[in-house]
Amino acid sequence: MPTNPLDEQALADRHDRREFLKLSALAGLAAATGAGAAGCAALSPRLGAAPEAPLTSKPLERVRVGIVGVGGMGCVHVSNLMNMPNVEVTAVCDIVPGKIEYVQDWLTKAGKPKPAGYSRGPRDFERMCQTEELDIVYNATPWEWHVPVCVAAMKNGKHTAVEVPASYTLDGCWELVETAEKHARHCIMLENCNYDRNELMILNMVRQGVLGEVLHGECGYLHDLRSIKFSKDGEGLWRREHSKRRNGNLYPTHGLGPVAQCMNINRGDRLDYLVSMSSPSRGLQHWQQEQLADDDPRRSERYVLGDVNLTLIRTALEKTLYVVHDTNLPRPYSRILMVQGTRGLAQGWPGPARVHIEGRSPAHQWENLDKYAAEFEHPLWKKKETAEAKAGHGGMDYLESARIVKCLMEGLPMDMDVYDAAMMSAICELTEKSVANRSRPVDVPDFTRGRWKTRSPLGIVDA
Repeated sequence: MPTNPLDEQALADRHDRREFLKLSALAGLAAATGAGAAGCAALSPRLGAAPEAPLTSKPLERVRVGIVGVGGMGCVHVSNLMNMPNVEVTAVCDIVPGKIEYVQDWLTKAGKPKPAGYSRGPRDFERMCQTEELDIVYNATPWEWHVPVCVAAMKNGKHTAVEVPASYTLDGCWELVETAEKHARHCIMLENCNYDRNELMILNMVRQGVLGEVLHGECGYLHDLRSIKFSKDGEGLWRREHSKRRNGNLYPTHGLGPVAQCMNINRGDRLDYLVSMSSPSRGLQHWQQEQLADDDPRRSERYVLGDVNLTLIRTALEKTLYVVHDTNLPRPYSRILMVQGTRGLAQGWPGPARVHIEGRSPAHQWENLDKYAAEFEHPLWKKKETAEAKAGHGGMDYLESARIVKCLMEGLPMDMDVYDAAMMSAICELTEKSVANRSRPVDVPDFTRGRWKTRSPLGIVDA
């Protein structure tokens, strides 16, 4: 995949864009500190009972895709989708015309049809959703636009797949659920970490009972993002704004997604309540003083996001999860990925991934997870296409889209649905509420409205 050029002409309006995103962020953050709980209470009763069966749709002969936001992750999705059979990237939308032109040129040079372009301002995705014949809209925009783009797609008869988190407010989570049910459209959160190799191998072990009954999970997103947050391009244009107003777990899904699948959350169990606390905020302040020029206006910014946020969650079946968020301090990357059962446990980070299985492993000793790959490698990671995938995190982004395309073409339920998107994303505002109230317990809404008791756990899927 070629490097996406941020040439000067295409980004001549960078300042205006940055100001627009800043204002959008502030507006969204103001909403997040408002009536989130009230919105939850108001929307939930109106929905009534959730559908009894998982959502399926009519099988498709080909999948026509529109993509909103063709920056870093948007281009990863383009790269994966354009090389899948029976998939066509039909339309692209971005507020920077130069990015659309880049993607159009990229696809035509690869012998693909030129996608329609939409760049008439920040809400031109609505025109795209209204006028284009699309089966699914991929949403790789800043967080403030996740819900509006998804809602526009579903209201116009399109399925939608959105980057993480799907929403950072409870109101937004309920709106996604309500819209998906009303229009009978898939709303999938693109949690790529669910498809990473170690995560799927551990899920396979769990499904085969090797670890016994899973009782506890530990996970998180521990990633030094200081340089990204202060970048003048990409996520730096908007992500740092959230650190000024929000204090909680701003990015829970990369760690929580795979562990929640192992623990059958929303499919036999559900998250019941949580408590959360944050450390002081120091890391971004140190960075701005040590790395920025004396006349850089960002040196005067102030941040409230605690450098480390810790959250404990209890499930309806009295099982436990530990979730951590740590993006402002120097550290190697980790998602922890620990799944503990009555017969053993597995842990993915720090590598190499390791496992201890009672009766198979030496007493009180770890073994390398790869020792069990011949027996428990997930079928998706045995695919030649996965091993050869070039775009996005070593194959997991490819698998994520491959599964979506397969389910759409065969009329199958999705691996993750709108209830999973809402459940994981709700952790954002719920942790903020707990932190702001001396770590008092906060209930987690049941977005399935009781259906978690009868929904089947995700099996060992293929593509």
